Amino acid sequence: MPPTHLLQPAESPEPAEAVAPLMRGIAVLRRVTDEGGAMSPSAIERATGLARSTVDRITATLARMEYVRVDGRDVTLAPRLMELGNAYLSALRLPSLLGRHADALADELDESVSLAVGDGDGIRFIHQATRRRAMSLSFRIGDLLPAERTAPGPLLAADWDASEWQRWRERQAADPEGLVFTAAPPHTPPDEKDFVARAERARHDGWALDDQLIEPGLVALAVPVRSSDGAVVCLVSVVSHTSRHTAVSLRDTLLPRVLAAAAAMEQDLHRAPPAAAPDSPAPLASWTGASKQELGRGFNESLARGLTVLATFGEGRDALTSAEVARGTGLARATARRALITLEHLGYVTARGRAYHLTPRVLALGYPPLSLATLPQIAQPHLAALTGQVRDSASLAVLVGDDVQYTGRVATRRIMNVNITVGTRFPAHATSMGRVLLAALPPAERESRFARTRPHALTPYTVLSPDELGATLDRARADGYALVDEELEVGLRSVAVPVHDRRGTVVAAVNVAMHSSSRTLEECVTDVLPRLREAVGRIEADLHITERYVRVPAM
Repeated sequence: MPPTHLLQPAESPEPAEAVAPLMRGIAVLRRVTDEGGAMSPSAIERATGLARSTVDRITATLARMEYVRVDGRDVTLAPRLMELGNAYLSALRLPSLLGRHADALADELDESVSLAVGDGDGIRFIHQATRRRAMSLSFRIGDLLPAERTAPGPLLAADWDASEWQRWRERQAADPEGLVFTAAPPHTPPDEKDFVARAERARHDGWALDDQLIEPGLVALAVPVRSSDGAVVCLVSVVSHTSRHTAVSLRDTLLPRVLAAAAAMEQDLHRAPPAAAPDSPAPLASWTGASKQELGRGFNESLARGLTVLATFGEGRDALTSAEVARGTGLARATARRALITLEHLGYVTARGRAYHLTPRVLALGYPPLSLATLPQIAQPHLAALTGQVRDSASLAVLVGDDVQYTGRVATRRIMNVNITVGTRFPAHATSMGRVLLAALPPAERESRFARTRPHALTPYTVLSPDELGATLDRARADGYALVDEELEVGLRSVAVPVHDRRGTVVAAVNVAMHSSSRTLEECVTDVLPRLREAVGRIEADLHITERYVRVPAM
């Protein structure tokens, strides 16, 4: 566990106008993030030194904002918290402008490629294109690494002034093992002369290497991406393993291609038009006020308002004055100003003239653990809530070949239950989830599937006629749901709706399954379907926030 004083990023005395509840709430989010995304309230109490009543108020407020879930004994970070990091990445624009080049470079080299920016005397990742191997890169978007143990670090340190080098030395003295960098293993104190020499070489060469500094076996090569005025805006880094490359062979083999990719990134960056100012976000002060009236002392309005200030930024809103923040949130200008002063003190915003900008530190609020979420993990709490409402099992599935494969499931507790486990596969044509997934395919692809693999009967009621099955799929596509009655198994009835990603593509389906004696077909539509659609709407909302800058695996 990092030393407590190192968890406070601010170096200056606490301002008189600082909002204490906001500081405490952010401390809780940081601690839960560093512990992997889940902690018990008692563990939060011990780790932060806050009173249990304060922890309970903070977690209740964050739960009301849907930034955490309080599940039994644990407080778990929720996908909606990623809207804060998304605000920073959107305002920065670099992942949107340059991410495709990083992805293409990873495909070309068959190695993991990262984009990183400087954050104090560390580097923080803003984009990852990871190759999946038995030994693969485990760093996440938002992870913070010490500059002296990375390839991008010397390139950033090459431009440090005397005060920045002094801050680095002070951090080394206070935390010689680098415990504050929770994404990296502890390490022996670095040699200052060696890091200074690496920074000088990076300044001269225009690239830098990491030869197993962050972890034994990992080697990396980094080059800068510069703005039109020559300033480093981000670093592109290729990471490999010593089973594939030495640091020298990584440089000798890949450097020309990495330099070419960085040059292409710079061209796109220089040609990119300024972001258009979007419509102002909906004011949030009325929502926080209503929550306070409803929950009373259980809702900390100062914390909620401070966090909504972060969410006000975004593309076209990368620089905001306190007056603009007040208009965007609906807060009083004095309230917005106090929140900005607090966030600046903590290092989450920085002031340039009269305008404020988000810093990479915003990504420390939940983004690293949440960025690894899969669709089944996103869906699981919503499946559980749906099962609790309808008292029947709910499942998530994807299309695999001609089958549906169950990837998530919450079973109800009954004497007579639908007994299916995650990983189970069934013929798609005879299931409700398969029907909505097949219905989303282009008609030509559907027909080729049926021609290649003729549907077979599983019960006397299974639809087999291509014409009838085609009409059934057309109806499912038009209605937005499918209802299957005893076609997979006699006595089994289910209703399903599709799950759409941010682009509107159907990526999965959710169903509720039951014994045919428990509900009529009409009751499936009138009683179950509305709740099923609401649950899927919540899954899609979480999915769309998560996948804005992250690939979300369907399985």
